[in-house]
Amino acid sequence: MTLFAVICAGIFPGIHVGRVWMAWFLAPIPNSYGIWPNFRSPLLWDVFAVSTYFTVSVLFWYTGLIPDLASLRDRAKSRVKKFIYGIFALGWRGSNRQWRHYEMAYLLLAGLSTPLVLSVHSVVSFDFATSILPGWHTTIFPPYFVAGAIFGGFAMVLTIMLPARLLYPQLDDMVTRQHVDKMAKIILLTGTIVGYAYLMELFIAYYGQNKYELFTFLHARVGIHNSGWYAWAYYCMMFCNVISPQVFWIKSTRTNYIWVFVVSMFVNVGMWFERFVIIVTSLAQDFLPSSWHHYHPSWVEIWTFCGTFGIFLSLFLLFMRFLPMICAFEVKAVTPAADPHRHPHASPPSPALGVLGSHDTARRGITKMAEYRKVYGLGAEFDSAASLMKAAEKIRDAGFSKWDVHTPFPVHGMDKAMGLGKSWLSAPVMIGGATGTLTAVLLTCIPSFGLYPLIVHGKPYDWRTLPAFFPIMFELTVLFSAFTTVVFADDYEPASEVVSPRLQLGAFLRVSDDGFFLVIEARDPKFSETKTRTLLEEIGGQHVTLIHD
Repeated sequence: MTLFAVICAGIFPGIHVGRVWMAWFLAPIPNSYGIWPNFRSPLLWDVFAVSTYFTVSVLFWYTGLIPDLASLRDRAKSRVKKFIYGIFALGWRGSNRQWRHYEMAYLLLAGLSTPLVLSVHSVVSFDFATSILPGWHTTIFPPYFVAGAIFGGFAMVLTIMLPARLLYPQLDDMVTRQHVDKMAKIILLTGTIVGYAYLMELFIAYYGQNKYELFTFLHARVGIHNSGWYAWAYYCMMFCNVISPQVFWIKSTRTNYIWVFVVSMFVNVGMWFERFVIIVTSLAQDFLPSSWHHYHPSWVEIWTFCGTFGIFLSLFLLFMRFLPMICAFEVKAVTPAADPHRHPHASPPSPALGVLGSHDTARRGITKMAEYRKVYGLGAEFDSAASLMKAAEKIRDAGFSKWDVHTPFPVHGMDKAMGLGKSWLSAPVMIGGATGTLTAVLLTCIPSFGLYPLIVHGKPYDWRTLPAFFPIMFELTVLFSAFTTVVFADDYEPASEVVSPRLQLGAFLRVSDDGFFLVIEARDPKFSETKTRTLLEEIGGQHVTLIHD
């Protein structure tokens, strides 16, 4: 939802610059007159914030999809789908060494995304708050916009999720009334915070005794002492965003899908009216009464707005058609048979439908060619995650070093069972973040202090203006850290699903579905075909197979 919404929003800067080909002036490069953009401007901060937000969201979303893309690759019937999913799965084979770095990468990206959400909405609010226009010039905007983003975001998630749950009954066990109830509580909380911000705006306008602010809020918006040009929009906003979520104090409404959907739609409408009130009321009645006018959208504005609905829904329906809506490997990890400690005697998994037969030909070809290739190693299949973990402990105690396990989801405790330490991924990510900070310092300081010295608001161009560059420093720190996370977490195999030697191991394609495998490589110093085969059979390995390279 975030990605598709940002794509829709990205259309409007190109429209608002007047001529689309002028959008390149937003980039942090010198223009045709040799003048750099003003790095102290919130408008440029906004470019960095939104582009970083979108990029990191894409990386976070794609990283979460990789194991599920491998599952789609192994279950695909069409060669075209198999090829496309295989490319984007990056050779994922579910080895524990892959899972080890993957979980750390996912955790780091989640940690980077959390402050990024706060920063991007704060920076967007700076576009208004740093101006001198009445109705915009207020310091409450950053926390107010962050709370509003969470408020509207949860409402939009429910707006999409509830119809999807109705269309796909299979989601009933994954999206329960408990989830909806907790999301309704968050809407109630954030809606109350937003309502507090609305009231504080009125109080600040009254208490500050700035006659322009007072006129904008109490006259143009609220309609005191006159009808108020846009009082109707203000009261619609107040009802939708503040009054309607209060029904969630009653538990029966929080667990009633119809009530939740209706309130979510009210919130969506209310958040639109919020932006309408902020932008239009301040611009329609500024400092000069001679320039006051009523705002009437043109047909171009109306149809552009409607077009964003079409873009969003088209992209979202394509996503629902070709990619999993629910993270499949996480669902597998929380099923009872997935816990190796509580269920040590889980029954053998059933073969994945449509997977084994689709690759029989390729596997027979590999087996036939294996007679002329050197030995890659020995592999075995195990009944469950519990039996695989016990086998890993015994292989570790036997002194093997070149081996790995393959599972459809991360098995917690497997690192210890294999004798592996903590993932080292955090170290290069820290270096990447420091590189991003240094890049931002050079990018902002060299043009502003050296190439094109620029005095803004009477402030000199030296180190005392560095705080104005902090938003760009933060965004580039997060951006470089996210890219470093994805690049160094790429412990994936370049081999495609057709030529991987492990495919000779019976039903290895089930590793992305419900299979558990252990492979010992022939280059291990302790490897001996006979003794290693015997060891694998003794520790419970099934279908022990000699694999050729």
